[in-house]
Amino acid sequence: MIRPRTPIGTFGEIEFTPLPGGSVRARVRYRDDDGRLRRVEAVGATRKSAEHALKGKLTRRASRVSGFGDLGPDSPFPALVDVWLEDLDLADRLAEGTRALYERNMRQLVMPAFENYTLREITVGRVDRFLKTLAKSKSHSMAKQAKTVLSLAFGLAVRYEAIGTNPLQGIDRLRKPERTTKALTVAEVRAIRAALREWRRGSGLPGPKPDGQLEAIVEVMLGTSARIGEVLAIRKRDVNVTTSPATVTISGTIVTPKGKSAYRQPNPKTQRSVRTMAVPSFTAEVIRARLVRLVHEDAEHLLFYSRNHTPLTPANVRRRLREALKSQGIEGVTPHAFRRTVATTVERAAGADLAAELLGHTSSSITKEHYIERDDHVDARTAEILEALGPAGVDDQSSGK
Repeated sequence: MIRPRTPIGTFGEIEFTPLPGGSVRARVRYRDDDGRLRRVEAVGATRKSAEHALKGKLTRRASRVSGFGDLGPDSPFPALVDVWLEDLDLADRLAEGTRALYERNMRQLVMPAFENYTLREITVGRVDRFLKTLAKSKSHSMAKQAKTVLSLAFGLAVRYEAIGTNPLQGIDRLRKPERTTKALTVAEVRAIRAALREWRRGSGLPGPKPDGQLEAIVEVMLGTSARIGEVLAIRKRDVNVTTSPATVTISGTIVTPKGKSAYRQPNPKTQRSVRTMAVPSFTAEVIRARLVRLVHEDAEHLLFYSRNHTPLTPANVRRRLREALKSQGIEGVTPHAFRRTVATTVERAAGADLAAELLGHTSSSITKEHYIERDDHVDARTAEILEALGPAGVDDQSSGK
């Protein structure tokens, strides 16, 4: 006959033993979370205080998680962060750049607010106030990033049974402020091209003249809708100018981990971002010009590169673009502005579904919300439809015609 085992976390009858000096020891056999029975004891001035101290020990022991740094409700928040980061590395599912971003957001945005709290003290209300304050004082984006890492860390705490529920589940929804998506006009694109052609090409300027890569990068962004990191990751093997129209394959991105050199990551932001697209003639023209420079390089060589043939970094390209445009009085244009412009142009001509496909989005709703400039003009066909409500239309209906 197999005896039923005592459930984990239960204990038998408490034994009390008087000690010299008048104190009392309370002792009990307790089945720990590894399944083994152990003696747990506590001492108090009286029988009642010894029992209270013993039950306190048992409560703390029940909330402990063996093998995971002994995380429990009374663990300090930094202890959870350390275990969470270790778990991210163990799972090894994140790209290096994403892993670095998560840690930076946790340490810079979240840790200053919660480092002196235990897990038990980080309640729904405290998290809710923290995120709303961060959204108001900093930005909605920062609050959203803080919410992401907090939710992941506390999700781990729940899985490890350190706490019962994730406090992020009960917070109020972060209300995103109204934002107007702005695409560049044709005239603005022309002005940008002119500014890039003239930048640092006047006589008497110190230093080397621009090598033309910045202008070419902009033309590729306008012809592909690709993100700046994706454009900088295009290799010789990713382009085909022998077809009509020419094609470009997006299959990677440039990342710059903290303290390390930039390198090509063999996958872009999402799996859907891997795509091959036909490009307009102006983009094919600059690609052919870049290929001429790379005629003696192998197929893995990047289309755009530094003087040392290393990857260009997105941050440096953004800085150069900002400087070039500012010299001609153009401000506020970022590489993402070209992506929004492409999305809006394609949507106007062929609909949001095709724009989403070109941008590598999983849903056209993402494209509509973040990348397409709203068109305030209602389809002119409504005027023709509403003619039925005019005097002539109403008379025709009443007469049965």
